[in-house]
Amino acid sequence: MFVELHDGTELEIEVTGTGPHLLLPVDPVPVVGEAAETMRTWGADPELGRSLIDGLSDVATVVAFPYERHVLTFPKPDTLTPSNVVADVLAVADAAGAATFAYYGYSWLACVGLQLALRTARLSALVMGGFPPLGGPYDEMLAVTDAAHRLSQQPSKPVRQVEPGDWSSAEMTLSEEQTCQFVTLYRGLEGFDDRVSLSPVDYPRIAFSGTEDQIVYAERWGGVTVDMAGPLVDHRAALEEAGWEISLFAGLDHNGAMQASQVVPLLR
Repeated sequence: MFVELHDGTELEIEVTGTGPHLLLPVDPVPVVGEAAETMRTWGADPELGRSLIDGLSDVATVVAFPYERHVLTFPKPDTLTPSNVVADVLAVADAAGAATFAYYGYSWLACVGLQLALRTARLSALVMGGFPPLGGPYDEMLAVTDAAHRLSQQPSKPVRQVEPGDWSSAEMTLSEEQTCQFVTLYRGLEGFDDRVSLSPVDYPRIAFSGTEDQIVYAERWGGVTVDMAGPLVDHRAALEEAGWEISLFAGLDHNGAMQASQVVPLLR
């Protein structure tokens, strides 16, 4: 099934299972070859999307759509705004016949989930992983994406070996258009007051991260610290009072907390 997105490009989606609709912005197609091996060395799972789908399709109608792969293949440097991304997610829901739906996103796609919650009354559940609903690092992510965009405009360098997990030393491998679209996204979130996440809703909400989900970036990457775990710890009481369920996975970093072994039980 194909869905036309805000910029006229088409995104293929996969609908699997039975039960209430669950929108998952994940890639159903596993990564293979050298790219898969690189992912494994950094603690990522090249078959994550498939594992999530297979682990959930007996309890939900899983609507999987590889949004991140799509925007990297068809960059949207001027139009990847919060409102346009939400419009794309709603277009996916429409194509799948989901009048109401649960949504799970991780990292920047979790950030999208909060924007979705503010712009539609169709949510039946919201799960945000690796990006806190309150105290989110919006300014820091703008600084990092701005730095990435600047680096992408410089002459390319040979990709050198970097110790897995050393994000600050990684070389830029994305194009100018690919990086610019994320600047557009976070610039669209400048001044966003995420205290709206404390507003009451009539559906369940979960937020989670690994306790070690914090990256300190060198000056070339913006010189900021992106902390996804700290805000969940600091604001846990307020979030739980507002109805959020908070989970912190001990000892796990950004890649570790997104694995199917952690996520599938929460979603089920």
